[in-house]
Amino acid sequence: MAIAAPGQLNLNEVPSWGSRSVDCFEKLEQIGEGTYGQVYMAREIKTGEIVALKKIRMDNEREGFPITAIREIKILKKLHHENVINLKEIVTSPGPEKDDQGRPDGNKYKGGIYMVFEYMDHDLTGLADRPGMRFSVPQIKCYMRQLLTGLHYCHVNQVLHRDIKGSNLLIDNEGNLKLADFGLARSFSNDHNANLTNRVITLWYRPPELLLGATKYGPAVDMWSVGCIFAELLHGKPIFPGKDERISAKDALDAEYFWTDPLPCDPKSLPKYESSHEFQTKKKRQQQRQHEENAKRQKLQHPQHTRLPPIQQSGQAHSQMRPGPNQPIHGSQPPVAAGPSHHYGKPRGPSGGPSRYPPGGNPGGGYNHPNRGGQGGGGGYSSGPYPTQGRGGPYGSSGMPGAGPRGGGSGYGVGGPNYPQNGPYGGSTAGRGSNMMGGNRNQQYGWQQ
Repeated sequence: MAIAAPGQLNLNEVPSWGSRSVDCFEKLEQIGEGTYGQVYMAREIKTGEIVALKKIRMDNEREGFPITAIREIKILKKLHHENVINLKEIVTSPGPEKDDQGRPDGNKYKGGIYMVFEYMDHDLTGLADRPGMRFSVPQIKCYMRQLLTGLHYCHVNQVLHRDIKGSNLLIDNEGNLKLADFGLARSFSNDHNANLTNRVITLWYRPPELLLGATKYGPAVDMWSVGCIFAELLHGKPIFPGKDERISAKDALDAEYFWTDPLPCDPKSLPKYESSHEFQTKKKRQQQRQHEENAKRQKLQHPQHTRLPPIQQSGQAHSQMRPGPNQPIHGSQPPVAAGPSHHYGKPRGPSGGPSRYPPGGNPGGGYNHPNRGGQGGGGGYSSGPYPTQGRGGPYGSSGMPGAGPRGGGSGYGVGGPNYPQNGPYGGSTAGRGSNMMGGNRNQQYGWQQ
C-alpha cells in the first residue's frame, strides 16, 4: 500500500495488518506500563529492526476489544506526520500468553493483540528526570516547536489528543520529538456542539474548564497542557502537581507552602504605602494617555523644522563650526592632508564634488556595519577609505561579521545574523530571518493547507 506523504492523511486501508504473529519479534525488555497494557522494546527477527510493542490489555473488558484501542488504531492509521508517532502494524499472538514470571496473563480471551510502533529512545519525563539534567533555552525551543507542529497537524485534521504530558512525548537520540499515546484522542467538529467527557487529560495538565465540568470544548484543552509542559521545561519541574481536582480553603491553608520557610510575615511588619485605589490609578493612566495623544496631535499640526548642519565651503571652515582635530584654528597655517589613520581630516569637498561614500557604498546614508544584517551596500564604520578609529564600532573591532557580542560567538551556535540581504524584515524571505529550509511555514512544518 502506498503511504501518504508526510503531513497528509492515510486514507487507504492496510490489508496486511493483523496477519503476522508476535512471534516475528523478540521481546528485549519492558519499557512502560499503564492502564492500557504493557510496552516492550523488541527486535524484529527477520530484519533486526528495533521496535516498540504495545500490548493491548483485554482482561478487564466486558464488551470485547477496548474502545480506547479502537480509537487509537483508527486515528493513527489516518495520521502521518514527522512529529506524530508512527504505527507500523498490528500483530497477534495465537495462543494464551504468560507474564514475566511465567504465570498466565489473566486474559480470558485466548491470544493477544499488539500495536507495533517505531522505537524512540526516551520520553520527555524520563529524560528530564535524569540527575543534573537541565534543558537549555535553544533545546526547549526545539522541543516546543516540534510539539506545536505535531499538535497543529492533529488539530487541523480535527483530532484532539486529550492526554498531552511529558511521558507521552517521545524523543529519539536524533532530537526528534513525536506525539504518542492516542488512547484518549478522538475526532471533533468545528462547532464544538458535541458533548464530550471531561474525565480526560492527566490532572497536572488538565485545563480549568474540564476541572469545572465543561463537556463542550475544542483544541484549547490541548493548548493548556502544552503551556504546562512549556513552563515545566523552563522551571525544571511540574508547575501544577496536585492530588485533588478541587480543594477547600481549609485544605489550601494546610498546604506546605504556608508552613515552610520563609513563613508568612506579621502584617504589622509590612511597608506603609500612600493611598492607592484602582479608580485613582485608572484615572491617572487615562490622563497620561490623553496628554500623550494631545502632544502627538500638536506635534503633527505644528511640525518643527529640523535644524540642518552648516555646509562647509571649499577651502574654509564655517563660522559656526568648531574646529575639529584636523581643522585649522582661525589665522593658523593651512592644514596638512591627514593620513589614512583618521577620517576626520578628510576634506568633504564642495557640494557638487565626489560623494562622501565610496562607490558601492551605502546610498541610503546609513552606517551599515557588517554585523547589522546587510542593510544596503558596503559602506560604514569599517569599509571604504574610512577605517575605524578610537573605540571602534559598537559590534566589535575586528570588522568581521559576527565578531561582536551579537555575532557568531553567541551561545546559540549560529553564524552571523540571519536577516535577508534586503533588510532585517525584507520581503525576499518569509518570517523574521532567512528560511533555511525554503518554502512557507506550512511546507516547512508539513502542515496541511
